[in-house]
Amino acid sequence: MNKINQKLSIRWTYLIVGIITMLFAGVLYAWSILKSPLSAEFGWSPSELALNFTLAMTFFCIGGLLGAQLSKRLGHRMALISAGVLSAAGFILTALLNNVSVAMLYVTYGALAGIGIGIAYNVVIATVSAWFPDKKGLCSGCLMMGFGASALVLGNVADVMFKSTVGWRVTYVALGVAILVVLVLAAVILKTPGAEVVFSRADSSSKPVPEEVSEKQEFTSGQMLCRPSFWMAFICISFLAAVGSSVISFAKDLVLSVNAPETLAVSLVGVLSVCNGLGRIITGAVFDIIGCRKTMLCANALTIGAAAVTLMAVYVNSLALCIVGVCLTGMSYGACPTITAAFTSSFFGMKNFSNNMALMTFTVMVGSFVATASNTVLEATGGYTATFVMLLSLTFVALVLNIFIRKP
Repeated sequence: MNKINQKLSIRWTYLIVGIITMLFAGVLYAWSILKSPLSAEFGWSPSELALNFTLAMTFFCIGGLLGAQLSKRLGHRMALISAGVLSAAGFILTALLNNVSVAMLYVTYGALAGIGIGIAYNVVIATVSAWFPDKKGLCSGCLMMGFGASALVLGNVADVMFKSTVGWRVTYVALGVAILVVLVLAAVILKTPGAEVVFSRADSSSKPVPEEVSEKQEFTSGQMLCRPSFWMAFICISFLAAVGSSVISFAKDLVLSVNAPETLAVSLVGVLSVCNGLGRIITGAVFDIIGCRKTMLCANALTIGAAAVTLMAVYVNSLALCIVGVCLTGMSYGACPTITAAFTSSFFGMKNFSNNMALMTFTVMVGSFVATASNTVLEATGGYTATFVMLLSLTFVALVLNIFIRKP
């Protein structure tokens, strides 16, 4: 048992490395801050810049699939190094843009950086999660927390650099180089558990959840795609994520609409990010205690509550309710990536987790498109009521699907 514990103790080091790596990879989500100097420099419209983020999310999902294949064929180290090169190229080439159309931004930041970050996201989760078959939720939650905290941490660092003598071009280059260095170091440090590493129930500090006890079956991606449980979960998580994606896209203006001071509105955007990170790790811990199905239902209920409270806030013009709604939305949005990873490993096994996880990650893309639709409704109606009625309706559709999900 001592030898087993010695071999397993390294996994906590890998988890810390994974969190740091995800922190740098998650800078892609700081687009609301990173786009500001581009608008001033090139005069690109808000809709053109919004499309760039949608494309980045699309290529992020494609990168996840590519990462699964690269990791399978070349190993996780080469996959992470490739991710670092692509991500760095995306940021550095964006810094070099000059007198070009917005289409070039779509290539550099949207495609190159999006694919690179997508590869890193998939490979890091798959590699580190392999060390935590007994603590799937905790591992997923910690990694997702690092990814979600990036917008708050690195986003604010970038904002300070933008406003200093450094300027936006040097800032973009610095971010690209930093991501490359971190991903290369992660490639060197992280390892996959060998055959000599034995995971037993004795290694878990908590009691096994009944639904996890009989988990033996491994599913290929083709088999997974043929299971109704996959499609119900995919649509369910997409709709839940859409609420958070929508609110994030207009959070500041939403708070201002209920007569909040400018400083408070800006602060609440940061609070939203903090709640996002907390939601990720809390969901992971809850998953390990009550299991996959109950956690998914709790996440669904939380999202319904978030949308309902925010709808009531805009309907009665209440700042207090809006603050509560923003906090609940942040936590509910943070729950989505955690349950995505934990659900995939719990329902379909770890053998093909990397590729299966890449397919499940497309919920991010669906959520971003729904967020675009939310903004369209907002522009058409001139208020937030219709937008949140639509989002609340989606959460109830998600609940119906959630109830009927059964383990294959």
